[in-house]
Amino acid sequence: MSMVLPPLSLYVHIPWCVQKCPYCDFNSHAQPEVIPEVAYINCLLDDLRADQHLAQGRVLQSIFIGGGTPSLFSAEGIARLLREIRAVIPFSDNIEITLEANPGTFETERFSGFAAAGVNRLSIGVQSLQTEHLKALGRIHDPEQARAAARHAAQLPLTSFNLDLMHGLPNQTPAEALSDLDAVIALNPPHISWYQLTIEPNTLFASQPPELPDDDSLWAIYEEGHQRLAAAGYEQYEVSAYGKPGHRGRHNINYWQFGDYLGIGCGAHGKITLPSENRILRTEKVKHPRGYLDLTRPYLYKSWEVSDAERPFEYFMNRLRLIAPAPKHEFVERTGLPISAASELLADAVAKQLIIETDDHFITTARGRLFLNQVLADLIED
Repeated sequence: MSMVLPPLSLYVHIPWCVQKCPYCDFNSHAQPEVIPEVAYINCLLDDLRADQHLAQGRVLQSIFIGGGTPSLFSAEGIARLLREIRAVIPFSDNIEITLEANPGTFETERFSGFAAAGVNRLSIGVQSLQTEHLKALGRIHDPEQARAAARHAAQLPLTSFNLDLMHGLPNQTPAEALSDLDAVIALNPPHISWYQLTIEPNTLFASQPPELPDDDSLWAIYEEGHQRLAAAGYEQYEVSAYGKPGHRGRHNINYWQFGDYLGIGCGAHGKITLPSENRILRTEKVKHPRGYLDLTRPYLYKSWEVSDAERPFEYFMNRLRLIAPAPKHEFVERTGLPISAASELLADAVAKQLIIETDDHFITTARGRLFLNQVLADLIED
């Protein structure tokens, strides 16, 4: 069995935010007095045309417009962007098009405009429904704005929408974290991303670390929260992703299954398979808006090849986040390597009963999911 061309997605990065949050390590920048929306969209489209050959005849299965805060752009701008992307690379008949939005950066009219522009899934950064925790996270919306955003989304002709919620916040008790989760469940979104705050390098929290809940508290939050989500009809399909039946986020699933994606915009990353050459390429675009908008320079900052030695780890670093077993044929098709390369990499985790190897699959055990970060760290050392 040889390498197979996987599904193709597109990530579009819009870099501006009203202000930078202290936990955020994404490539985001405080918005200028006037956002150069038209010029930036022109560059995004030129960037995509330069990458068009990498599609290799495929259609787009999903688009994710992330940031930054993409909802700072106008509905008209998003409509033009999607219309012209489609002219460069065709869409699949059931394409998923997600746009990230913050509750405090749009009104009903703009929200409706995004849906009319072709966005069929919104991902709304709620993060908390408690005023003091929103302030600690540097968020500029309030709890009622977050609730209103969810209600607006529920009334629109979308195929789905997601609410992002964090736990393990500075000085947050388990009761407060679970109260937040109950409040989000009560809003009945089709999808919830429920994830623990982690301190990332090069953030304000890294230089001025807040006091976070201890491990016992975090485990109590996770264990009880998982039960509440399941009781409300949410299926966990990834470490921090819970969806009602039929509402799994397809764009992120393509990442986790080691699919292909083009990345356009400031600092956007891409991953492309070249089956005829048995090669996998990664790309990174110019990071700063000033450089990206400079028409005298290329959008591509660098590209590099994923070596045979790196491919097994890169595959499992993504794939082990999913709850579903990893088929052995998928590893071979996505990496172009024999299955022995996977068995060898995972041998220690199998011996520790963190992963089970069958004739057809690799399956992460419940204990393996609990200690996933350690499993991945061990793979790096191997």
